[in-house]
This record gives sequence, structure tokens and C-alpha cells, in this order.
Amino acid sequence: MHKMSALLLGIFLALSSRAAAQAPTAPPAYRQVVTAKPGTIVFVAGQTAQNEKGELVGKGDLKAQADQAWENVKRALAAGGATFKDVVKTTTYVVNYKPAMRDELRAARLRAMGTVDPPAATLVGVQSLASEDWLVEIEVTAVIP
Repeated sequence: MHKMSALLLGIFLALSSRAAAQAPTAPPAYRQVVTAKPGTIVFVAGQTAQNEKGELVGKGDLKAQADQAWENVKRALAAGGATFKDVVKTTTYVVNYKPAMRDELRAARLRAMGTVDPPAATLVGVQSLASEDWLVEIEVTAVIP
């Protein structure tokens, strides 16, 4: 498995270097291309708005759920030995997404991550998540140098 990770990282780095030279102009809230130097890759599975007891935080409240999901991402990163400064990619899934939600989601990310360089990011509108009460799910990839 370790050899496979090293091979995938090598391919990723080669493609990222090539892509960086051709990347389109950068949007204000994320990067189009992020390169990662060799290190430990930490994959954080989708985090939702469940607290330590497994209870939903903020039923029907996107802001509350996004804040809790980011708190859970922070804890998951710490468990893997990483911090937000190590994050190179985020993917956010939002139920019944509408463009008006983007500012709220961006604000939640900024409250959590602070002023670190923004990672590459993808925002995906979905019909539903694994639980009907979940409004947002966030997964991240980090690289620890």
C-alpha cells in the first residue's frame, strides 16, 4: 500500500506541475491547482454535523451544520497529525444547493480555516446525503511535509 501511495503521489505531482503552468486565473476563494511535495497524505472522509455523541447539530440550519462539519474536519485532521495549513483539497457536498448558499459556506470555511492559503476546492450540489437531516458534508485531503 505504501508503494502505491508513493506512486500515486508521484503521478499527482507530475500532473500538478504541468497543470500549474496552464491553470486559469484564480478565483477569490480557492485555488485551481495545488501542488504537494512528497510527504504523508491524510485523507479525511466526509464530515457532517454530528457532535461527539453522534447527535445532529443544527437541524435545518446550514450555518450551524457547516460550522460543526468544519469542527469535525479539524478534529479528524488532528487525529491524522495534520492541521488546516496542510490541507490541499476540499470537497463540499450541499443538499439542494443554490448559489445564494455559497457565501455562507465560504464564511464557515473561513471561520474554521482562518487565513491559511486557500486549498483547491470543489462545491457539489446533491439531492441528498446519507441521512435526510444532513445538509452538508465536507471531505479534505492534506499533505504533511
